[in-house]
Amino acid sequence: MEQANDELQKIERAYDSPPLWYDIRGFFILTFAYRSTLWAQIALFGGNMGPRHLEGAIGSGTLCGIILAWRRLTGRPVKSEIVGFDYAPSMLAGAIRRFKTTPNIRLMQADVAALDLPDNYFDTANVANAVHCFPDVDGGLRELHRVLKPGGRLAMNVLLFARGIQPFKWIAEKIDTWGMRKGILYTPYQEADIRQRIVDAGFDIEREEVSGNTYNVVARKKS
Repeated sequence: MEQANDELQKIERAYDSPPLWYDIRGFFILTFAYRSTLWAQIALFGGNMGPRHLEGAIGSGTLCGIILAWRRLTGRPVKSEIVGFDYAPSMLAGAIRRFKTTPNIRLMQADVAALDLPDNYFDTANVANAVHCFPDVDGGLRELHRVLKPGGRLAMNVLLFARGIQPFKWIAEKIDTWGMRKGILYTPYQEADIRQRIVDAGFDIEREEVSGNTYNVVARKKS
């Protein structure tokens, strides 16, 4: 327990930066470590917003805001009840400012492995660009499973250990090493490892793919 608290405090310190810097840093991590794109994330997360939706590790809210705007532009505005949480106060402060005039979004500070939320409540949950910083990923997956309704869907993108051709593999490895030293990265994963963890938490894998250094997955809580 003490080690887990130490890791959470390390993450809180690592993310104690202005939201704008977080977004700029996140763009480079997404592009060169995840080797993914904004459009890939919109495709993964944009369709997974049910009537009651949980946005895990929402950060500054930039990606969530982009996805909500994209849905409005494509004629599918989200009228869901949205709850977003993040562990880092500075990141959460950015999301609070961003969504201060959006009445259907409620924001809270929380650890993904200890959510003060009811059982079987949410229809959907998204965790974007964040699994890599969970010290207790198994506890987090169990909590996400607990708060989803039977049949509820979880969408995640998970950072994998660097792969592929040079120099892209080398660049990703350098970013991962820097991230672990900085404290914004707890660990990347092997595909088989994180997939088994999701299954062990009680989910059925509905859709999955590996693109670049990213494992994109949509999993469903068993009915």
